[in-house]
Amino acid sequence: MSNATLTQIAELQQLPMPALQERWRSLMGSDPPHYNRSFLIRRLAYRIQELAQGGLSQATRAKMNELLDHAGYDEIGALRRGRPPIAARRGRPVAGTRLIREWNGELHEVTAVSGGFEYRGRRYRSLTAITELITGTHWNGPAFFGLRTKRAEASR
Repeated sequence: MSNATLTQIAELQQLPMPALQERWRSLMGSDPPHYNRSFLIRRLAYRIQELAQGGLSQATRAKMNELLDHAGYDEIGALRRGRPPIAARRGRPVAGTRLIREWNGELHEVTAVSGGFEYRGRRYRSLTAITELITGTHWNGPAFFGLRTKRAEASR
């Protein structure tokens, strides 16, 4: 990546919100969305790199749209018809979701994948199995990773 590109990306962190919004208009050709500063910076950084080095191939874009369609999203990543993906309707995290929990001073990261979860390079069918590995005792996996609260459990 060129120094000019790196400099432009680094400068984004220093810009006030109105300047970020103006940069969005010039790079994206539209009004900025009403998201937080962090989102705007990340998306602008991607766009700067995309303009400097080229974007995704048509084959990659087609595959991404196919995956989004299968998961219940439209081409820009918005839910179609207001329905969450199947996994979310069943109370499970959507594939690709990362769950992070600190336990006894150690950080544990689990990734939701199709049909289960991945933890330290191995696949598991349930969060509870992973939680038992981490704690050495039986715990409710979704509760351990903060996916369930007492209020949510009471409403089920």
